[in-house]
Amino acid sequence: MKRVLLFNPRSANYKPRIPNSILSIASSIEGLYDYVIVDGNLEQDPWDKIHSYLASGDFGYFGSTCMPGPQLKQAIPISKKIRELFPAIKIIWGGYFPSNQNKVVLHSSFVDFVINGPGEKSFPALLNALEKNEPYEFIHNLIYRSGEQIIKTAKDELYDPDELPALPYDKLNQFYPLKYYLGKTYLGTKTIAYHSSMGCPFKCSFCAVVPIYNARWRGKSAPLIYKDIKYLKDKFGGNAIEFHDNNFFVSEKRTVEFSKLIQPEKMIWWGEGRIDTIDKYSDASLALMRESGCKMIFFGAETGNDEILKKMDKGGTQTAAEIRSFAARIAKFDIIPEYSFVLGTPADSPEQAMKQIDQDIAFIKEIKQINPRTEIIIYVYSPVPAEGTDMYNKVLGSGFHFPETLEDWISPQWEKFDLRKNPLTPWLTPEMINKIKDFETVLNGYYPTASDIRLNNFKKNVLRNVASLRYKTGLYAKPYELKALQVLWKYRQPEIEGF
Repeated sequence: MKRVLLFNPRSANYKPRIPNSILSIASSIEGLYDYVIVDGNLEQDPWDKIHSYLASGDFGYFGSTCMPGPQLKQAIPISKKIRELFPAIKIIWGGYFPSNQNKVVLHSSFVDFVINGPGEKSFPALLNALEKNEPYEFIHNLIYRSGEQIIKTAKDELYDPDELPALPYDKLNQFYPLKYYLGKTYLGTKTIAYHSSMGCPFKCSFCAVVPIYNARWRGKSAPLIYKDIKYLKDKFGGNAIEFHDNNFFVSEKRTVEFSKLIQPEKMIWWGEGRIDTIDKYSDASLALMRESGCKMIFFGAETGNDEILKKMDKGGTQTAAEIRSFAARIAKFDIIPEYSFVLGTPADSPEQAMKQIDQDIAFIKEIKQINPRTEIIIYVYSPVPAEGTDMYNKVLGSGFHFPETLEDWISPQWEKFDLRKNPLTPWLTPEMINKIKDFETVLNGYYPTASDIRLNNFKKNVLRNVASLRYKTGLYAKPYELKALQVLWKYRQPEIEGF
């Protein structure tokens, strides 16, 4: 039986996080197949280690998780080298990039299969079929190429996380000391990255996970979340938590139960949620969350324009009025709201596009007046292949198209595209992009993020004083003095680098 190499490509230049996606796949073959883990975040050059493993002749399968952006810079060239040097090895990718861009991935000729969504059942089933030379056409959650045709098998139901095997943290610790994954952040000195649920019950037209989960969500029970966190705390010293769920707060009951369990541990924690979901929480629930250590929550505010919110197909009840009122409400509980906005959505004319940008800038400033502690994250709209939505149809009508070859995705402009900082969208002019970026620079000067732990009060005060006139008068253009200070002090943008 051939061995399996599981690869986690580099996603950040520092502060590696527990590779939960790779661990979930590892858990599914634990005791069935012998496997090794290579983490590009902790290797100067992961190819050296990968090559040494594969050259042994013991390996038959290479599995790589692959998010868009930085991970492609290792996943693509390494997969290509494997195909050239070890052509018998089956190359299997997972993650939402290959699921959404499956045609360009599979036509590259150096990826054999894509796991389309959760892989805890499909990955071991595929290995079994390949080992026994049996059909794999009826295995759920697969995408593969047959001749020139792309075949997608049926989607499986969302698995109950409570019934899935535990993540093999101790096995990971054999390859890389787990302490290296518990970095110092705004939340704590040894921060745990944890994923407690699958999917999201909403269908926002700009969200890359929507085509994979199709408005489905299932969460692990609070006691099992607590059990894992407690284990990582007691054995490895974890003292804070980042929940990387697409939507941690779907269930108020689960959140409250977890808050009660984690409160005695005195751990600071952060997660992602929706304004219109958490605004339905009771005051008692919000107070308990804060008492239990919830310090900050990331919310997709998106825009202050109700018409655009409808085009984004946010679902739920979120409106500009609720975005305002919730910013005020959550301040009473000492929880910092981290509002993200998406500027530069498709418009009918350049004038309309610029007007929308100006309106959102004004709305962001209004939010900061209501609750100055609100953290603001600004993205430039980047299309995702949400086929059939009005917004994506307008994108296609503008002449936009994704790269036609897999290797084009690692050109500098497309890497920035995936970080939602360089949209390459035809309807946005350089003047519009500059306005968004310049406002962001001034905003981050006048209101430096609280999450940059290297930025002391002196530096924050200098930035605020330098940015003050620009912020108050709206003179955002060419803020070179602020950019110079931010470069000098290595200002962190949490949407790119994390806390």
